[in-house]
Amino acid sequence: MLKDTLIQKIRERKAVIGIIGLGYVGLPLAREFLKKNFSILGFDVDDKKIEKLMKGQSYIRHIEEDFLKEYVLEKKKFSATSDFSRLPEADAVLICVPTPLDEHYNPDLSYVLDSTEIIAQYIKKGHVIVLESTTYPGTTDEEMLPILQRSGLKVGEDFFLGFSPEREDPGNKDFDTGTIPKVVSSVTPSDLDIMTELYGTIVKVVPVSSPKVAEASKILENTYRAINIALVNELKVVFDRMDIDVWEVIEAANTKPFGFQAFYPGPGLGGHCIPIDPFYLTWKAKEYDIHTHFIELAGEINNTMPYYVIEKVLKVLNIKGRSMIGAKILVIGVAYKPDVDDMRESPALKIIDLLIKEGANVEYYDPFIPRLPKTRKYQLDLGSVNLENIPPESYDIAVIITNHSNIQYNRLPEIAKIVIDTRNAMQQKGLKSDKIWKA
Repeated sequence: MLKDTLIQKIRERKAVIGIIGLGYVGLPLAREFLKKNFSILGFDVDDKKIEKLMKGQSYIRHIEEDFLKEYVLEKKKFSATSDFSRLPEADAVLICVPTPLDEHYNPDLSYVLDSTEIIAQYIKKGHVIVLESTTYPGTTDEEMLPILQRSGLKVGEDFFLGFSPEREDPGNKDFDTGTIPKVVSSVTPSDLDIMTELYGTIVKVVPVSSPKVAEASKILENTYRAINIALVNELKVVFDRMDIDVWEVIEAANTKPFGFQAFYPGPGLGGHCIPIDPFYLTWKAKEYDIHTHFIELAGEINNTMPYYVIEKVLKVLNIKGRSMIGAKILVIGVAYKPDVDDMRESPALKIIDLLIKEGANVEYYDPFIPRLPKTRKYQLDLGSVNLENIPPESYDIAVIITNHSNIQYNRLPEIAKIVIDTRNAMQQKGLKSDKIWKA
């Protein structure tokens, strides 16, 4: 049987693992399979990425170049290509492509469906195909399966299809791809042992009964975080009006040893998951005539936080008798979270855009992002300044958006007349000054 042959190949590390999408999900996943002596064939449409990888160069901060050089140049266990006609060389094909929202907050499955169409052209008997990209429940069964079966091959007999949601957390020093338990599923329940065997070689697995359950589990994880972050963001605005320090409130509440989990406010949500994934469920729920009021309200609150930051900047400038027009503003940190070089959905982009539209002269500093790339929403042409040689009080305001650990926070009250801290970074560093305003 194909199934038995495939399981044996996995156990003997003879199975070739194909990965479509060599970004913040696909590349760390490749690393874990390489550690277990599998051969990896990576696919991406970005030829610049392919060129770098084949030279053993990393474009993701937490993927070490020494590791890539070892497996690309020395052991030759990792090859990357933009030639999708090589898909039949792989035994398993793992799809790790973006699942963004469009301008109307509807799911954009184009990357997933385009990848599926390509796989359908080159699918072979014995192929294992697994979607890792976060999406709404039903995507694997209802969207991908019909495309793949146009080939005439039958799922569960000729090829095997499943869903295993990525759980990447770039910059997390406690957990990585190889230590975070992985939910696995298959369209045909009897083939779940293939998915379990495949992923079980690199990490602890959690088998579930269907792709819909696996898809829903990832949506739940991120919706839980989005709603709780919205709660503390709303409380921040309320407590600020009441002249209460929300950070002190949270730390006090966090001393309770049960029934409370600390979430922290910020200038908005960023990253490839939390700001996006809940809206996949919102969109799908409408198919069942259900409106997810709770999720939509959380999204509305989180999406307004950049405007709250702008209001804070305006308030400070007014107190200082300064107009926003012509004000010099320095944004500190543009990555979506600390100590990563990932800008996806970062609230810093919205804040910079709003400040510029209000007439401010905006610059930014981020040690991990030397220049702002163009995005679908923003065409910001800015490069990071160097904090070292900036004269005293060169800026009217410095706004801390991302609290990287390697920023010289003690320099900020020197180079700016006021520091607006949206992350409580200054207090956490033990820095005190009448120039520091919390936001």
